[in-house]
Amino acid sequence: MGSQLNDAQLDWPVAGHHWAVQLLQRTLAPASDVCGRQGPSHAYLFLGIAQVGKTTLARAFAQALLCTQPGERPCGVCRACRLFQHGNHPDFRILQPLDKEGAVDRANGELRAEQAATIIHDVVLKPVEGQWRIFLVQDVHTANPSFLNKILKTLEEPPPQAILVLTALDRASVLPTIVSRCQTLELRPVDTATIQHALQAQWRASADQAAVLAHLANGRLGWAVDQLRFPERGQERLQTLETLWRLMAADRIERLAFAESTAASRNSRHLFSMLETWSLWWRDVLLVQAGCADACANIDQREQLQRVAGLLDRELVRSYLLTLRRIEGYLHHTVNTRLALDVLMLKLPRFTEGPVV
Repeated sequence: MGSQLNDAQLDWPVAGHHWAVQLLQRTLAPASDVCGRQGPSHAYLFLGIAQVGKTTLARAFAQALLCTQPGERPCGVCRACRLFQHGNHPDFRILQPLDKEGAVDRANGELRAEQAATIIHDVVLKPVEGQWRIFLVQDVHTANPSFLNKILKTLEEPPPQAILVLTALDRASVLPTIVSRCQTLELRPVDTATIQHALQAQWRASADQAAVLAHLANGRLGWAVDQLRFPERGQERLQTLETLWRLMAADRIERLAFAESTAASRNSRHLFSMLETWSLWWRDVLLVQAGCADACANIDQREQLQRVAGLLDRELVRSYLLTLRRIEGYLHHTVNTRLALDVLMLKLPRFTEGPVV
């Protein structure tokens, strides 16, 4: 059975997470093949960092459940698979966080009470095509209290034909009453080699491109794929690093002017992307100073890393990296963005072509 599962995984568009794929595939196997098999659970909770592959795994599982062919599933060719691949399967629903106007907004939106009402209404209906009605609820950590209160009853007493798959960042971000009613799968970051291979095999990235993105991804294949689909984001990263280097040589007036303009833009996506890029850069500087250059993420910037690492004090680098991470944490809550960025700029180590000040 184990070798069959390994072979079957080739049909699931999931890179890494082999243990999770195999666990879910066992719920599809005939009862005679798996001792004590009881079929799929009524509710699953997939946990993991953003873009680690939770939704990809959930969709692959849903397609396999809805596939009507015997043997390895999903087959990819039956009517159910074709409907699923085109986003038209009547027994599969996906619910995502919405903004106040009702548009999908996974960055700042939330799951709302009317979406829970939709699930409650549809979950009791009989499947149209197959054996199950499947609901994929993304980012349940964004749900407002009304959504959670309404959905809890369905999780407690689900209809036999319904399967709910929820995704969230971690256990701490989900109500314990929700966690306790789901089978939980915690997805770990994907290793660099697996991401690099997937980018080349599935998304036709060049070897150099795949290597750089795999190292920068921090275990998030989805992030790396986004960089391929939107090349301008790679340019944005380089511009963000160049801004950092410029500010390291700038005086206080220029630094505080940057803090003011960044806070005034109110662009949270750009702000947190910048902080992530800077944190990864300073982490790499510290790794070079510790003699661990092979573990760096910014492998296309080795020369600059070596140069900065050789001129800055290690304790100064470590202290600023801690400051960066602390400020990023504060900015996820209600704090004065301008004040936080002022602190970040004033504590930024000074670096020029000459001696470090």
